[in-house]
Amino acid sequence: MLIPVLLFIVGLLCLIKGGDWFVDGATGIARRFKVPELLIGATVVSIGTTLPEVMVSTTSALTGHGEIAYGNAIGSVICNSALIAAITVAVRPGKVDPKSLRVPVLFFFVAAALYAGVAYTTGYFSRPIGLVLLALFVAYMVCNVLAMKKAPAPEGDEDEPEKEMSFGKEIGLLIIGAALIAVGANLLVDNGTLIAQALGVPESVIALTFVALGTSLPELVTAITSLTKGHGSLSLGNVIGANVFNLVLVSGMSISVSPFSIPQGSTIMGINSSLVMDLPVMFAVMLILTVPALCKGKLSRWQGVLLLCIYAAFCAVQFAM
Repeated sequence: MLIPVLLFIVGLLCLIKGGDWFVDGATGIARRFKVPELLIGATVVSIGTTLPEVMVSTTSALTGHGEIAYGNAIGSVICNSALIAAITVAVRPGKVDPKSLRVPVLFFFVAAALYAGVAYTTGYFSRPIGLVLLALFVAYMVCNVLAMKKAPAPEGDEDEPEKEMSFGKEIGLLIIGAALIAVGANLLVDNGTLIAQALGVPESVIALTFVALGTSLPELVTAITSLTKGHGSLSLGNVIGANVFNLVLVSGMSISVSPFSIPQGSTIMGINSSLVMDLPVMFAVMLILTVPALCKGKLSRWQGVLLLCIYAAFCAVQFAM
């Protein structure tokens, strides 16, 4: 047990330093190309912080553990929205640009509707479904690139003298930060799962809670680092973009590589608990997070508190079943 604990600590240190460098590189690129931080967060940063989910889910599907790939995707969306974004909103609520949110939010709900439609009808995620999700990923990236080209320069940049770092250094910080985040998340998930199994936690619960939280740690580290550096928009964009990627890239990749069925685990009133609780909670937390932002152009502290309460209740129910 000593070695897993030590590796768990090493993974945490990698995440902290990787998140710091990653945010520095991303915000530097955003300023250099006059692109809003929310858009950078929803694309470049989200790809980097979603790498652990891609690796964990694809590996799980290939090794015949479809329940982990399925649970990790849904669990990560819930964790990103109801824990990571909730912390950001509860600590520092503020204004957001609804125009920058429209594309990622639209793509998320289109992908979520497809995902839920398959789950509620056939219950089997076939290779064509995976390819459709990957096609949505390509379309999402194209739309964001077009949006970046049309985006106005961020306000306040002209009046703020910033210490210029070279473009090469910004790219280097982004890549090295992403690598440290991926390595750190893998160490935390692998060794954290070993610790959880030693304590007798079921695999289905590990997938929806522990693995989902572990693979979402890059988003959490990025959110906290962004807040401390005063880049709340980068954090929100990262969370929403990562949620899109969890459905279109993470799930699309794992389903295309190795199709799987919805795991037949615990039930609620005789119905698969995933259909009764997991999917509805996924939709609910994203609606609570995004609808006020789209309608009013701002986030309120009550949203963060409510989302944190939902996440606590969700985890409590998972461990109680």
